[in-house]
Amino acid sequence: MKKRILGKDGLEVSALGLGCMGLSFGYGPAADRQEAIKLIRAAFEQGVTFFDTAEAYGPFVNEELLGEALAPFRDQVVIATKFGFVGGEVNKGVDSRPATIRAVAEASLKRLKTDRIDLFYQHRVDPNVPMEEVAGTIKDLIREGKVKHFGMSEAGVQSIRRAHAVQPVAALQSEYSLWWREPEKEILPTLEELGIGFVPFSPLGKGFLTGKINDKTKFASNDFRNIVPRFSEENRKANQALVDVLSKLAAGKNATPAQLALAWLLAQKPWIAPIPGTTKLNRLEENLGAVGVELSANDLSDIEEAAAGITVQGARYPQHLQERVGK
Repeated sequence: MKKRILGKDGLEVSALGLGCMGLSFGYGPAADRQEAIKLIRAAFEQGVTFFDTAEAYGPFVNEELLGEALAPFRDQVVIATKFGFVGGEVNKGVDSRPATIRAVAEASLKRLKTDRIDLFYQHRVDPNVPMEEVAGTIKDLIREGKVKHFGMSEAGVQSIRRAHAVQPVAALQSEYSLWWREPEKEILPTLEELGIGFVPFSPLGKGFLTGKINDKTKFASNDFRNIVPRFSEENRKANQALVDVLSKLAAGKNATPAQLALAWLLAQKPWIAPIPGTTKLNRLEENLGAVGVELSANDLSDIEEAAAGITVQGARYPQHLQERVGK
């Protein structure tokens, strides 16, 4: 597995990480605990050293799962977790007050069975707490040895700059893929200028770019995609055009659409480390195979040209969640 560096302080991670949210939260029923542990350990055995969780995934159960799964090789991996929601519950709104950040750090350390958090993200910007206070609190936690690196998630340029001026930000985690390219406008140039790494979540468009979802797919009742406009039946039908193009180009590279989509992301910048998630061992292996897919300048321009002719239909978030991003 190839390695990449996030930020200026030398945070080294595997080129592809593992997003662990879906094992417990967001995409229908939680995975069987033992099966989930097996999957996480299989990822490590295949070279993944970067694992992403949050107190809000569950809440809490995902961190506990990861703590147990990674305990045998804790010192060989990078664990990223997040603070920033009231009581760890997404629906209750944001809370990044310094006392809350400290309390979350202590609780996360226990659940993760560790003495330090390698990368501690602010899950969403809290408009009621000055960014300088948030960054200052993380700076103190770093000084105390409880946190190694500071991250932000779905933050806007202004927040990133303000935070970075107080405590260098190692990584920004936001959605980015061939199906959501908004970060290319302002975010990527800002990260490049400041020397901040980028961790795309949903690099496979919440599963859509795998080619395994179509307009007939039925999601579990507690699957987040049921409320995402982009996943309405009508929009899935329209957006199939992007998957068809990807599938055709992937076949030419002897790859799957998922592998091509991940290889495309890896080719964008050397400081990008996507974190695809899955609950299935065969999908994990398929995703990790993307690291070996080499895309030439011609391949990239073919993908660019094909994607340019397709407008993805539907918002990526319902309105109440969209209001929390890009602050």
